[in-house]
Amino acid sequence: MGQASRSVPFHGVWATVLMRVDENGTLDLEAIDEQVEHYAEADCDGVYIGGTASEIHSLSDTQFQATSRRLADIASRLRLPFQIGASHPLAPASLDRVGFAAHLKPQAIQITLPDWTVIDLNSALRFLKRCSEIAGDVPLVLYNPPHAKTVLGADAFITLADQVPALAGLKCGGGDAQWYADMSPVFERLSVFIPGHHFHSGTKQGAHGSYSNMSCLSPKAAVCWKNLPDEASADLEARIGVFMEEAIAPLLARDLPGFACDKAMATAGGWARITPRLLWPYEGARDDEVDRIADAVKRHIPEFAQEMRAYA
Repeated sequence: MGQASRSVPFHGVWATVLMRVDENGTLDLEAIDEQVEHYAEADCDGVYIGGTASEIHSLSDTQFQATSRRLADIASRLRLPFQIGASHPLAPASLDRVGFAAHLKPQAIQITLPDWTVIDLNSALRFLKRCSEIAGDVPLVLYNPPHAKTVLGADAFITLADQVPALAGLKCGGGDAQWYADMSPVFERLSVFIPGHHFHSGTKQGAHGSYSNMSCLSPKAAVCWKNLPDEASADLEARIGVFMEEAIAPLLARDLPGFACDKAMATAGGWARITPRLLWPYEGARDDEVDRIADAVKRHIPEFAQEMRAYA
């Protein structure tokens, strides 16, 4: 497996906090504690909240503050490194969230570029510099997923790293062999995290870890995968690919968003009190789809089935 450069601060398997939502749309904050305790027990390298899987796009400012504070409290008590996503499609609102997150003293604050329209590089620089001023001594991680309005390339990331010293990491969608070759100088400057189901091939080519969708299915198995010998790790990734094609691709094909798939995987995994229900107005996976995920796990990646249905 690829190893993180000495010059970059973050590496390994970072797990996401998922929102447990009751039938009335109310968030269960105790579920955050339960998840973080499990992540610590599983020896995850860190935990984060406020990404797509945490449904940051559906949280009110009050909910954003309550969930971020809850994570900070429990992760600090457990001495588990944590990051807070402070993203918002509108630039001024992003600054407000960065300021709030900074007071909670996370290891980093995840941000996205303003997303109402495409943003040029100079404007992105002005935005990130202002975020870094507000964040103070807390590093920034740029969350630049494939569904972002503006998806940057290697040259742009180098420019950002040169001009925004607070920028410490990058969360992105990965790519083909050419993408990894182009990103080689970025790997030396920033902690680059790719999707969890590409952990082996991604870290083999220079990435430093993943904000892991596979930890939604089983945190313990995701961490164990990180520590497998090379051949076994490659074999597991190949079988994960078969699982994703059989169990997850059909959900995406019927236009369910990726964060609905993450929540369905966590429900199938059974390690925490999570249901497929999403925050309004989004639709989650059906029970029969969750059952198909569980069945596919047992057949293709039984390593991830050890805790399955513990909370059924």
